[in-house]
Amino acid sequence: MAANLRALAARCTFAVVDKGRSLADELPQQLAKIDGKDKGLLQELCYGVLRHLPELEYDVREFIKKPLTGKQRVGHFLMLVGVYQIKYTRIPDHAAFNETVSACKPLKCEHLKGVINGVLRNFQRQQAAQSSENLTNKDLPDAIAFNHPSWFIQKLQSAYPEQWQAILTANMQRPPMWLRVNQLHHSVDEYLALLAAENIAHQFVDEKSGAIRLTEAVDVNKLPGFQLGWVSIQDAAAQQAASLLDCQPDDNVLDCCAAPGGKTCHILEYSPKIKAMTAIDIEAVRLERVEENLQRLNLSAKVITGDAATPDEWWDGELFDRILLDAPCSGTGVIRRHPDIKWLRKSPDIARLTDLQQDILKNVWSLLKPGGTLLYATCSILPEENSEQVQRFVNENSDAEHVAINQNSNDIGWQILPSDQSMDGFYYAKLIKKSL
Repeated sequence: MAANLRALAARCTFAVVDKGRSLADELPQQLAKIDGKDKGLLQELCYGVLRHLPELEYDVREFIKKPLTGKQRVGHFLMLVGVYQIKYTRIPDHAAFNETVSACKPLKCEHLKGVINGVLRNFQRQQAAQSSENLTNKDLPDAIAFNHPSWFIQKLQSAYPEQWQAILTANMQRPPMWLRVNQLHHSVDEYLALLAAENIAHQFVDEKSGAIRLTEAVDVNKLPGFQLGWVSIQDAAAQQAASLLDCQPDDNVLDCCAAPGGKTCHILEYSPKIKAMTAIDIEAVRLERVEENLQRLNLSAKVITGDAATPDEWWDGELFDRILLDAPCSGTGVIRRHPDIKWLRKSPDIARLTDLQQDILKNVWSLLKPGGTLLYATCSILPEENSEQVQRFVNENSDAEHVAINQNSNDIGWQILPSDQSMDGFYYAKLIKKSL
């Protein structure tokens, strides 16, 4: 018997929100239970519910007498899945009703069929009434109106008083597909011609990195030469790292916290004459992705399972000319790609992360040659993890000199926001080690 998609979506979103499971861990387990043609819909339902969670919670709240708890809790997420279908997909309402209510059986909550059916039909009637009367919910709390946790909205309002709404709006969009051309094989212009020959349209090319933004996402296997290593999928913000690190011939290079290896590979493509590349990450499982990427692109690096905060356990004693430190962070710049971050990350996590970042930065700094360059990077948009972190490090280390990335700017580092040219939120700061 075929698995019920709505049941799988309810289980997945329940596991993320109530159990704290990562969507990247949970969704593949559910996808494995269905055929290929249904995988896209399951992914759509899971991502959609997590993107719009506060809004969907608000939508169902007035139609249930009391919240579902305990063993019935998964039924609550089934209601959210049902409302999302009615509100945001082209699935006919009758199909959404039938399939969602049918999911009660595999979820072992058949006693909730009447409740869930009633909630969905009441919501449908309310939505139709609001549409005919042109009503809008203008007075909703920001957490519901923008579908983000209150603590995060408050941080953005403080850090970006003029831009916070644009950032939250960008976080709700589906991320575009960006390509990184392996220029060991083709120039960007040559690859654009290959795309045109396959009728794959592009919308934009980033001047700094040469990153290509496609008009529409496509299956990677339809990209010319993907399996041959001619091209990779990587957001334009992440593609800035290789040029900013600016490796020179015969440099000894370290990529810290390297998994899944996109930047490791890009540096090797961009600077093929370096002496050596070492890629470390604390998670051995994630390093498998680094190895896979290196193999597909026919590149080589020394890949080590190790903790960047304790280099004595893995370092061979040879100093590095260039270090990329892609530090563990809140991930608040990539929410549009990983909407579960909004519900997995909590306000107290930020202080813990900034302590970890400072610890790693201090330890990795000791591995850098005098005159060498360290590029500090995060996929966060919070100043505590970025500009404030770098300023603190420079203040506490007399041999650390901050070098401006953007000319004529007094900013500490370069903060890319999710609303900037459709890139992910990202941060870079360039530090030079002075000889004392």
